[in-house]
Amino acid sequence: MKRVIPLLILAMLTTACSIEPWVKPYERANLADPVMNPNRDPVSSAYLSHVHDAREGAKGAGLVSGGGCGCN
Repeated sequence: MKRVIPLLILAMLTTACSIEPWVKPYERANLADPVMNPNRDPVSSAYLSHVHDAREGAKGAGLVSGGGCGCN
């Protein structure tokens, strides 16, 4: 039993290195389909992102720096 456990652990470690990626390179075009985009309305999303940046800009939480008043 003492010999079996290290062999099982070694077998598990060597097989873990040989895992192939789930998405093949030729299948990635399917993931880039516009249907897969979670953003249904890009104009509305851009506006809400601007409002969020204006509110959180004072705290420095967003990608945009600036004041929190929302004026440009």
